Amino acid sequence: MGRALMIQGTGSNVGKSLLVAGLCRAARLRGLSVAPFKPQNMSNNAAVTRDGGEIGRAQAVQALACGLPPHSDMNPILLKPESETGAQVVVHGQRLTSVRARDYAEVKPRLLGYVLESYQRLRAAHDLVLVEGAGSPAEVNLRRNDIANMGFARAADVPVVLAGDIDRGGVIAQIVGTQAVIDPADAAQISGFLINRFRGDPRLFDDGYRLIEAATGWRGFGVCPWFPDAWKLPAEDALDIRSPAANTRAGLHIVCLRLSRIANFDDLDPLSQESGVRLTMLEPGQAIPGDAGLVIIPGTKSTRGDLAFLRAQGWDIDILAHHRRSGRVLGICGGYQMLGRFVADPDGIEGAAGTDPGLGLLDVTTVMTPDKRLTEVEATHLATGQTCRGYEIHLGRSDGPDCARPFAMIGDKPEGAISADGRVAGSYLHGLFRDDGFRAAYLQGFGTSSGLGYDATVEATLDALANHLEQHLDVEGLFALAR
Repeated sequence: MGRALMIQGTGSNVGKSLLVAGLCRAARLRGLSVAPFKPQNMSNNAAVTRDGGEIGRAQAVQALACGLPPHSDMNPILLKPESETGAQVVVHGQRLTSVRARDYAEVKPRLLGYVLESYQRLRAAHDLVLVEGAGSPAEVNLRRNDIANMGFARAADVPVVLAGDIDRGGVIAQIVGTQAVIDPADAAQISGFLINRFRGDPRLFDDGYRLIEAATGWRGFGVCPWFPDAWKLPAEDALDIRSPAANTRAGLHIVCLRLSRIANFDDLDPLSQESGVRLTMLEPGQAIPGDAGLVIIPGTKSTRGDLAFLRAQGWDIDILAHHRRSGRVLGICGGYQMLGRFVADPDGIEGAAGTDPGLGLLDVTTVMTPDKRLTEVEATHLATGQTCRGYEIHLGRSDGPDCARPFAMIGDKPEGAISADGRVAGSYLHGLFRDDGFRAAYLQGFGTSSGLGYDATVEATLDALANHLEQHLDVEGLFALAR
């Protein structure tokens, strides 16, 4: 059986995913067979796995760092928020149920067995398993039946290193306070700490570092400076999608609506890195700029809910005005469904049963069905003739006259729809913009050239991240902790 080490954090978004990705690549460069593992993740940005399931996007990036295809064992429990108070529960890549947040604690005891099954399979297949926690072990109100942090670590006897984010401020209190509030048996599972996202000269934190060691008795494994190229890796949070000096770039202005339940927005990562593209993630309440060449309505976990959200921002009026100005619109997955005549949910799969009018820019209608399509595909984009790989992850079926003008072909099967004027397109295909050939041909249709090798950039960034961690952390000591 392989060994394992777990990175937990003092809070959400302290850089755990990036640290694990970098350590995965560092282990691989040392010749180890390594796999990522996150017992429980909460994200609407999912990746389709080779075994026909879905996992959090961060674990797919970590799998890439390991040189592995994504597998449902890498993230056995995935929570996909459907509302402010409820989420879909995905187990081993497949939907199990939907629960309200206040009821999830009662479901968790059933889930630990699934978590341990996946973990043991990964341990049996690899030299090293690098585990990522979720949120913080200091959330002691959630400790009962925990499967994401100390509950898992103790059940599987995995040593833990606690990461604190100094960029947020108060990192001494983050780490010392964690030890103060958690159960002593949980604290005993923690073997050390590290400081993440330091800006400036790390030696300026020497006194604080020694204070943490003295106060906790835990070993320090280093101070990791801010990694400036993190934005080049696929984002798990839509708030992380950005590019340097994006607002000063010339060229094609692409505007993507930041929906309240935006999902699978990794479609946008390659576009954010194109030098000839200015990508704007449009915030709620902001108007669609008049100079937009392309408006993207992205995927969503709640099509009807986000259709109402879109209208509440006045974006429906803006999109129609954009179209009248000869602007182009692309709807992906849920965004495609919104562009049609109506969206019907007779069985109440996404909420209350009912039917809502769409934006009416595509002559198609959508009916929600309980079966979810999860598959990797190879498609041919008809407008450019480019063949590329992508994936589908959606509920519902869309049909109508505009489907006679498909966006793409999957073998001999038409996919998606294009309006009669050619300026509005909808597709269920995610991930197409990762393909350099497709992206270049698609952007050429707007008079914009592409010089980006996206996958090569991601690989080079993972190598640079591993080197960054090797320079600033005691990586050898971290790996030696694993058992």
